[in-house]
Amino acid sequence: MKIAVTYENGDIFQHFGHTEQFKFYDVTEGKVISSEIVSTMGSGHGALAEFLTRNDINALICGGIGAGAKMALEEAGITLYGGASGDADESVQALLENKLNFNVDVTCNHPHDEEHNCGEHSCSSH
Repeated sequence: MKIAVTYENGDIFQHFGHTEQFKFYDVTEGKVISSEIVSTMGSGHGALAEFLTRNDINALICGGIGAGAKMALEEAGITLYGGASGDADESVQALLENKLNFNVDVTCNHPHDEEHNCGEHSCSSH
C-alpha cells in the first residue's frame, strides 16, 4: 500500500490544491518500509489526483480539500483522510493503528482565488 500526505516542513499541509510536495510512504504488513518527499512540480487542484494516480497512491492524508478534488480522488480509487493536521509521520502511524483523527465530511466550498477560511486553516497564506 502507498500513502501520500500533503507535506510542508514535517507537517500535513493544510490545503490539498496548493500543496507543493507530498510525502509518500510505502507500507507493508502495517509498517512503513520507506518514505520519500516528492515535488508536485507545480501541479494544481485538478492535476493532483492524476499525479497521485500515476504514483500508485492508495490513500491520502490532507487538511482541507475541495469537492472537485474529493470527487477526482474517489474516481481514482484513492481513499481520503481529510481534515487531518499535525506531524505527517505521526499521522501515518496513527492511520496504521486506526487512531487517525480526520473528518470524513471535510470540504472547502469557496472560490480558490480569494482569502477564505476552511475550518481549521486559513488559505490566504497559501
